[in-house]
Amino acid sequence: MPKLNPFRSRYAVLFYFIIWFLILSQILRITFFIWQYDEVSWNILNLFRTLFTGLFFDIGTITFVSLTAILYYTVMPNKWIGSYLDRILVYFFTTLTVFILVFTFFAELTFWDEFKTRFNFIAVDYLIYTHEVVANIEQSYPIPVLVGGVFLLTIAFIYIFYERKAFTNTFTTKASAKTRLSVLSCAVAIALFFGFFIRNYQAEWSSNRYNSEISKSGIYSFFAAFRNNQMKYVDFYTSIDNDKAFGIIKEKLKDPNARYHSMGYSIHRTITDSTASGEKKNVVFVLVESLSGSFLKEFGNKENITPFMDSLAQKSMFFNDLYATGTRTVRGMEAVTLCIPPTPGQSIVKRPENQNLYTVCSVFKSKAYDCNFFYGGDGYFDNMNAYFGGNGFTIYDRGRGSVLSDKIKTTRHNIDDSEVTFENAWGICDEDIFNKMLSVADAQYKNNKPFFNFVMTTSNHRPFTYPSGKIDIPSGTSREGAVKYTDFALRELFKKASQKPWFKNTVFVVIADHCASSAGKDEIDVANYHIPVFIVNLPEQYNQKISKQCSQIDLWPTLFSIFKWNYESDFFGKNVLDPKFEERALMGTYRKLVLMKKEKVMILSDQKKQAFYTWNRQDNSLKSIPMNQPFLDETISWYQTADYLFTNKLLK
Repeated sequence: MPKLNPFRSRYAVLFYFIIWFLILSQILRITFFIWQYDEVSWNILNLFRTLFTGLFFDIGTITFVSLTAILYYTVMPNKWIGSYLDRILVYFFTTLTVFILVFTFFAELTFWDEFKTRFNFIAVDYLIYTHEVVANIEQSYPIPVLVGGVFLLTIAFIYIFYERKAFTNTFTTKASAKTRLSVLSCAVAIALFFGFFIRNYQAEWSSNRYNSEISKSGIYSFFAAFRNNQMKYVDFYTSIDNDKAFGIIKEKLKDPNARYHSMGYSIHRTITDSTASGEKKNVVFVLVESLSGSFLKEFGNKENITPFMDSLAQKSMFFNDLYATGTRTVRGMEAVTLCIPPTPGQSIVKRPENQNLYTVCSVFKSKAYDCNFFYGGDGYFDNMNAYFGGNGFTIYDRGRGSVLSDKIKTTRHNIDDSEVTFENAWGICDEDIFNKMLSVADAQYKNNKPFFNFVMTTSNHRPFTYPSGKIDIPSGTSREGAVKYTDFALRELFKKASQKPWFKNTVFVVIADHCASSAGKDEIDVANYHIPVFIVNLPEQYNQKISKQCSQIDLWPTLFSIFKWNYESDFFGKNVLDPKFEERALMGTYRKLVLMKKEKVMILSDQKKQAFYTWNRQDNSLKSIPMNQPFLDETISWYQTADYLFTNKLLK
């Protein structure tokens, strides 16, 4: 009996489709290799392992993609093969699937350009917020050319299938029951194998992060991220006894001015200051989109794109060794409102049950402050309105009809068109959102209300567009232009604010949410967590450069100590100005959790693995060193306790 030739069988279109996908996936993988030619490992063994690991995951991906088609070929009776219905269904769905996959390959290129990774949880998030993402794509890329190119390539690939007589064989060849069951059984077996035994992290075999990322299949990575969007710490990470973990953290947070309320699994405490006063400084808090430390001349940049901030560093409390906790805006928001290490999986800002938490707003509210959150886009994006509204802030945003949950008792104001001079996919320009905040501050001052105004900027974000004529770099041409425009907008904010009657009694805080990039060849790119922080308009004696290594979570405990406030605290951050402050930084991705002390870096991974490195500041490299158990226990404790407190609703 002659063996089945799949390319001349009922399954001809399917097999050509599978081979086409595997070839194109490898071409994409090689493209990424060439793209990062100076970062990847070109060792011949590493190169082949990258390609073959990628091929392995591509096989799993195309099996899942093809299951519906295989099921169709299995159940379609022989007498209907080649019928009009059969031809229409096969042509239509083959063409549609090829179009979607070609579009996905293009999307992977743009995603790599922005994040230097295959699809991950960021791509999952972006699928939810279609308005902002689609508008951003429209403003960043030539969509008609892109879609037209995808369409032409799809037609070209279908034509190749046609010329190879794939469709002819599919519509003229019968399939025996044995063949049908064999193909279906093989596909189901492969799908079950990948579904039950293979995890996306198994592609991360290399110490070079780029080789590991290129080893992945983008579609497979996307659905893996979708499935693991939230991760319970003890299920995925190395853990220790809770008594030990809380004992370590309570010791780290111990302070002569702090009194714990409980001996159990809690860090709730009262912070007191023997010189406490009733003074209430207004606070304007500006969280700047993607402001890497590397953009500043203060940190060696030669392009002069932050002249105002560089001048501000000389006349403020300036933190020059402070690190972001994460790689996304919601991580920065989490860190500066909850003062908590980055728990694994999704940011708390985006999780259920994230209302009525003890935040910095709680401290301000306890002192009768008016607390407001200003965002130039629709605060529905990234769940910002639900989070800030559910934690005591009045909201000012550019909502397009989205509403807050009935459970959230807060006031929301829409920023009117008359208040907008420029707007792109992510929201109104930085000048406009600052002007809105200034007008609200004027009203607060008139009503004799101390205020805490939290402003989130948007201009330093792709498509990097901003009002023309403001700076010497044309709008929409580069990240550098967006950074320089944000610097210009901050200058205008301070110029206008300085004329206000409330200015002398107002402290300004300017801090980045995260860096513009967080990707590098090592599993954590430490330098790409380094951000600038300015506290402006404090009494003269506080204007200094703080060189202690610290974290976003330390900002508010430090400022509250400067204010000499007594307050309740569930914060993991500490007062950096305390002579006994122990230098350290906490940071991570949604899967990697890091404790850094000076040059020592401990990384926890979600396969219950850990790695210990020494960090070289000069070349931003990590070198593996022998494990240190006390360092490991401390690292575990920071993250295990933070996750425990939120999961068990003990931060309410």
